[in-house]
Amino acid sequence: MGTTHVTVTVRNPAQPERTWEGLFLVDTGAVDCFVPGKHLESIGLQPGATRTYELADGTEVKLGITTAQIEFMGELVGSTVIFGPENAEPILGVTALESVGIEVDPQNQRLKRLPAARLK
Repeated sequence: MGTTHVTVTVRNPAQPERTWEGLFLVDTGAVDCFVPGKHLESIGLQPGATRTYELADGTEVKLGITTAQIEFMGELVGSTVIFGPENAEPILGVTALESVGIEVDPQNQRLKRLPAARLK
C-alpha cells in the first residue's frame, strides 16, 4: 500500500488572508493535523495549549496545539493543528477528512468524496 498526499492551505482564522500551503501526507492513523511550527508562526498562529500525543514508535510527547482553518479539495474546516518540529512532514489527520465527508481509497491511493458527511 502506498501513500496519499494532498495540497492543503492552513489559514489563520483571526486573519484569513494569512495562509500557508503545503503538500500533506494523508494519515488516517492521526487524529489531528501536524505542521512544522515555523509555518504556523509565519501566519500568526501560536500554541494555545499543549497535548500529549503517542508517536508511531509508542513514544509519548507533549506538543503545542492551536486551531486553524484547513482547506483542501475545495472544502474548509476548523481543526486542531499540532506545532511540529522544523523538519516534520505535514500530516492531514482523519478528523479534518471526516468533518467534510472525504475518505481515503487505499487501493487507488486517492481521496474520495462521500455523498454526504457522516453525522452518526
